[in-house]
Amino acid sequence: MISVVVADDQTMVRQSFRAVLDAQPDIQVVGEAENGLIAIERCAELEPDVVLMDVRMPELDGLEAARRILGGRDRTIRVLMLTTFDIDEYVYGALRAGASGFLLKDAPLDDLVTAVRVIAAGNALFAPTVTRRLIGEFATRTRVSGTRLADLTARETEVLRLIAKGLSNTEIADELVIAEQTAKSHVSRVFTKLGVRDRAQAVVAAYEEGLVVPGQGS
Repeated sequence: MISVVVADDQTMVRQSFRAVLDAQPDIQVVGEAENGLIAIERCAELEPDVVLMDVRMPELDGLEAARRILGGRDRTIRVLMLTTFDIDEYVYGALRAGASGFLLKDAPLDDLVTAVRVIAAGNALFAPTVTRRLIGEFATRTRVSGTRLADLTARETEVLRLIAKGLSNTEIADELVIAEQTAKSHVSRVFTKLGVRDRAQAVVAAYEEGLVVPGQGS
């Protein structure tokens, strides 16, 4: 059973998400929060698998709340940011802080259910037409020297490039004509060498280091 905390300052949004998620046989909403401070308290108390975190909330916004939750000792909690904007610098900041992805609030409710399952499974949520554009736009403002890529082998660098294109381990294996387990091992080593926790942060790193540039063909 996937346990979820829903953090949003709008009561109707929280209730709507709860109704949809609780209707699933493998998902249970264990708590709600109307601001970031309460979200932090709920996570400490309930230790959910996934937190649906609205970006803009009173008292403490979702970005800072995500940073505090993900900066704690228990990093097994996964944060899925919710926003009404497809280009939002706060979401980029959340991805850098360790959030596992984001979802637009006007997305179909079926997408919400899928997103929770994807995040709970330890994967990052990517909508290539939105997420990569978002990361690319803001990463160019903080472009660094590329030194974080120095320890990657040529193969690992190519794997990172494919991760940034949104490819899964299976798709990476097909692209490079290698076994899926080998692709998984390469991905794991990329994460370790870059010091990132999942695909979301790896994609951010790829853009920030200049390995991938906005508008680059897929």
